[in-house]
Amino acid sequence: DVQLQAFGGGLVQAGGSLRLSCAASGFTFDDYAIGWFRQAPGKGREGVSSITSSDVSTYYADSVKGRFTISSDNAKKTVYLHMNSLKPEDTAVYYCAATEVVGVLDILEYEYWGQGTLVTVSS
Repeated sequence: DVQLQAFGGGLVQAGGSLRLSCAASGFTFDDYAIGWFRQAPGKGREGVSSITSSDVSTYYADSVKGRFTISSDNAKKTVYLHMNSLKPEDTAVYYCAATEVVGVLDILEYEYWGQGTLVTVSS
């Protein structure tokens, strides 16, 4: 079975850091790109960042460029989202997902989804 497990969320003060992890199983990791999305209370789900495991190309939403870094450990089939300089507006449930389409943060292109992990940034 395909599984994507996101974890690492928590409560952090503004300006702090967190690292989210997404552990993948049940599909050929190298054939997929992994994306991180988030959904704030009362808002729609938006793309945050993605990475292609094959060539480690990365993509970021403008709102997180320079603050978030995505990385991949192909041997562990795990993708990380390193979040620095966190702001209260980063508060959301963060999801990871997998797609065969390279370089997109379009929700509709993502085939497999994990459960979310809550990130709360206090001011």
